[in-house]
Amino acid sequence: MAQDANGIFTANVGVTPQGVSINDSRRIFNFGERVAELNPAASPFFAYLSKVAKKPTDDPVFKFLEKRHQWQRRNFLIDGAITLTADASPTQAEFNLAKASHKIDVNYDVYGRKVTGGEYKAEFLTVGQMVAIKGEATISSTASDVVVYYRVTDLTQNSADTSISAEFVKAIKLGVENGLIDVTTLSSGDTIVLADNNEGQVIGSAWAEGDTAPNGWRDEFYSREGYCQIFKTAVPLFSGTSLATRYRGDANEYMRVYQEKLMEHKMDIENALLFGYGEVDESSTSQTRKTWGILPYTEVYGRVKTFTYASSGYDDFVDAMSDIFDPESAAGGNKLVLASRSIMNWLNKLGGTSFLGNTMAYQYNPYQVNIEKGASLFNGVPVTKVDTLYGTLNFVMEPLLRGPWADHAVAIDLNNVSYRPLAGNGESRDTQIITNIQNNDVDGRKDMILTEAGLEIQLPETHAVLKFS
Repeated sequence: MAQDANGIFTANVGVTPQGVSINDSRRIFNFGERVAELNPAASPFFAYLSKVAKKPTDDPVFKFLEKRHQWQRRNFLIDGAITLTADASPTQAEFNLAKASHKIDVNYDVYGRKVTGGEYKAEFLTVGQMVAIKGEATISSTASDVVVYYRVTDLTQNSADTSISAEFVKAIKLGVENGLIDVTTLSSGDTIVLADNNEGQVIGSAWAEGDTAPNGWRDEFYSREGYCQIFKTAVPLFSGTSLATRYRGDANEYMRVYQEKLMEHKMDIENALLFGYGEVDESSTSQTRKTWGILPYTEVYGRVKTFTYASSGYDDFVDAMSDIFDPESAAGGNKLVLASRSIMNWLNKLGGTSFLGNTMAYQYNPYQVNIEKGASLFNGVPVTKVDTLYGTLNFVMEPLLRGPWADHAVAIDLNNVSYRPLAGNGESRDTQIITNIQNNDVDGRKDMILTEAGLEIQLPETHAVLKFS
C-alpha cells in the first residue's frame, strides 16, 4: 500500500477503478508482508516467523506429521531381572537368553515419543543384531560391573514388551585391564545378573557369508493438528467531518488511528502465538478456533526447567542445557530464547557476585561458555548470544512476558515452528485491510483489519520453558 498526495492509502495490488476514491468503495489490501515490519522489537516472535518461517495452509484445521528418527536411539531396558548362573561344568550356552522367560522393553513408543514410566515393545529389534547390555558379574564372591554382548537369534513382539532369545558372545569388566571374562572357566554358583531396568542398546548386526536377508522395521510418523484463529480489528468510524478536519494533536488523525490499529492487530497475533490455548469450539455450526501459543504448548508437551535468580549455579545450567539440546530428541544446536525483562536483567548482570559473573564471565570463563551482546536478529532487534558446549541460545527480550510470565523464558527450536496463514484456491486470509465495511446509509468510514492464521509447533520436546524464581 502507498499514500497519495493527501496522505490517503491507495492500492498497489488488484484492479483499481480509475478516478474512484478509496473512501467510496470496499476494497481489500494485502498487508501480510508488511505488518510484521511495524516495530519488530515489540513483537519479536511474530516478526521472526513472518520473515523466515511462514508456511501457508489451505485448511483452517491443519494436520502435520512429526518425524523422530529412532535409528539414532535403539536403546532398551531389561524387563525383569535376569540371573545367569554357572554350573559345575559351565559353557557359553548357559548364559544365552531364552524368549520363554527373558524380555526387554523401551520407554518410548513407535513414534519415538519418550514417555516416563511407559513400557513399549522394541519395534526396532530384529534377528541378527548385536546388543550390549549393562550387568554385574559376581566371580568368587567379588562383584564387578560388566557389559555383556549378545547376538539376537529369535524374538516375539508382545503388546508392551519384546521376548528375546539371544546367543551369548562375551562379557567384559568395565574399567578393568584384561577384563575379558571366560565364562567356561567360572566356578559353580558364579553369576552374571542383568538387573531389572538395566540399559542395553543395539550395536550393529552380524551375519555369516551367504546368509538370508533380515527382517526390517521403520519409523512411524506422529500426527498432530493446529488451528487457524481469526483475528479482527476495527478501525473506528470516521465521519466525513473527521476526514476533512485538521486536528491540532496530529496533522492527520486518520493516519494516526490507522497506525495504532495496525499495531494493535499485530500485538493480538503476537499474544496468541505466545500464550494461546489451542482448541476448536464446536458448540455451534460456526466454529471458533484458537491457535496454540508456544509457551503453554511447551509447558504441556515439552520441557520445563527451573532456576533461581540467587542460587542457580553453573552445574544447574549445564544440566539443563544437556537435556534441552538432547541429541536423541532431534534438538537443533541453535535456539531463540524469548525472555522477560527480569531474566534479561539477570543475564546481563555480569558483576563479581552474580551467577554469570562467577561462572560464565567473558574473559576468564573456565567453562567455555561465551556471551556476546549487541548482535541483531533483524531490523535492530538486539540479541544476547550465549554459546555453550551443547548449542547456542539467542536471548531476545519479549516485552509481553510480564505479569504471570514475568519470570519466564521460552527456548524455541527454530526448525520446528511455523507461522501458518490460511491461503488456498487463489484466496489469502493473511493480514489484510478491508475498507468501507460501514452500512451504505452511514456518513462516514469504517475499515477492518483481518488475519486468519495459526502457529504450527513440531517436536515439542525440542522446546523448553525456563522458569526463574
